[in-house]
Amino acid sequence: MAVRCVAVWGKRGRVELRDIEIFLTLAEELHFGRAAERLHVSVARVSQAIKKQERAIGAELFARDSRNVRLTPLGEQLRDDLRLLHQGLTQALERARLAARGKTGTLRVSLFPANIQELRRYFETFRARHPQWELRVRMSDFIDPFAQLRNGEADILVTWPAVDEPDLTVGPTLFSEPRVLAVDHEHPLTRWSSVTLEEMSDFPHVDVSSAADYWLDHYVPRLSPHSRVIDRGAEVNNIGEIFLLVGMREAVSLFPMHVPRYFPRPDITYLPVKGLEPLAYSLVWRTESESEMIRAFVRVARDLGPLPD
Repeated sequence: MAVRCVAVWGKRGRVELRDIEIFLTLAEELHFGRAAERLHVSVARVSQAIKKQERAIGAELFARDSRNVRLTPLGEQLRDDLRLLHQGLTQALERARLAARGKTGTLRVSLFPANIQELRRYFETFRARHPQWELRVRMSDFIDPFAQLRNGEADILVTWPAVDEPDLTVGPTLFSEPRVLAVDHEHPLTRWSSVTLEEMSDFPHVDVSSAADYWLDHYVPRLSPHSRVIDRGAEVNNIGEIFLLVGMREAVSLFPMHVPRYFPRPDITYLPVKGLEPLAYSLVWRTESESEMIRAFVRVARDLGPLPD
């Protein structure tokens, strides 16, 4: 939502709602680069907004050094106070925007898979059945994948259904695909037409440090069939960082089969993987947040069924 023009007035002047968003995002990430990436702004913009707020308040909100960023006690207090204010303001703006367009609500779907073209049948059917609601579909990054359901950024997440979270519900499966291994086009494994989990265990894979281990284990197993540890090296936050590491031969990466269709690259070879079960993708949502819109989208998924193999 574009909110840069909205301001909150206080004794020391106006505070842009965008600056409040920057503060709250940095308070979650505690990392300037990740906060900037999430907000689609530069690191300098994040730093500028925080310094502006600290000058207005007259005290530091974050303690920074060369390795860490953390909230000060004052920053923690401000974070807690601003969360509800920010939520109320953004919801009011959203309701006004929707009313102007004759809509009564928005369903936000966040995707880990990239096969948007194949999944369009679910989105178009939902829109045709429920013109009173707006549907927003976005690609998800890898940072704390379930947080977007818990903080209200997404209503439904499409991910592999290895979800063992007491507050989340796993719904119908949309599709299931075999795996491929992405490697540099001159990688030693390219001498073969396919690879096994045992063969790929000789090379480091990417890691997602903020994700639950059990969830990532379903995507990249911890052990090979012969109980060799599969090393997870560099941390990544999105698919672009994966391609960079693979293209630099610093890592290899498992993907579902549709990725070569959507991301053909001259510097990367995709090798079919033998002996690894297909990866399913299902709907996941926060149980307490289940709404009429979520139930309607789930009905669409069930009525249409999974994509054909």
